[in-house]
Amino acid sequence: QVQLVESGGGSVKTGQSLRLSCAASISRYGTYGMGWFRQAPEKEREGVAVVDRYGEKTYADSVKGRFTVSRDDAKKTLSLEMNNLKPEDSGMYYCAADRREFGARWYLSNGMDFYGQGTLVTISS
Repeated sequence: QVQLVESGGGSVKTGQSLRLSCAASISRYGTYGMGWFRQAPEKEREGVAVVDRYGEKTYADSVKGRFTVSRDDAKKTLSLEMNNLKPEDSGMYYCAADRREFGARWYLSNGMDFYGQGTLVTISS
């Protein structure tokens, strides 16, 4: 059974920062690829940042240089440091996990098997 619980969302202004966290209840956490996805109102969910089981990271072009994803396999956590936030970064952010043998780029484009309930991020100008 996979349970993912996100925290850290909130409302900030353009240019400010937020740090999202995900606590995973997963056995053999280190065998999972982990990632962050987001969905804005009336838009499809999109991949934001993924780190696969080998530690390879990939980011959406829109967040490169501003967001940093990291995982702690000992603590079974995933984080997303978001800097220089923009209004278009607003949306529900979901932590995700997948044990299939795909790489980070594949996950970013195609999604993952398990998602949490999400945490809301709102950026105002």
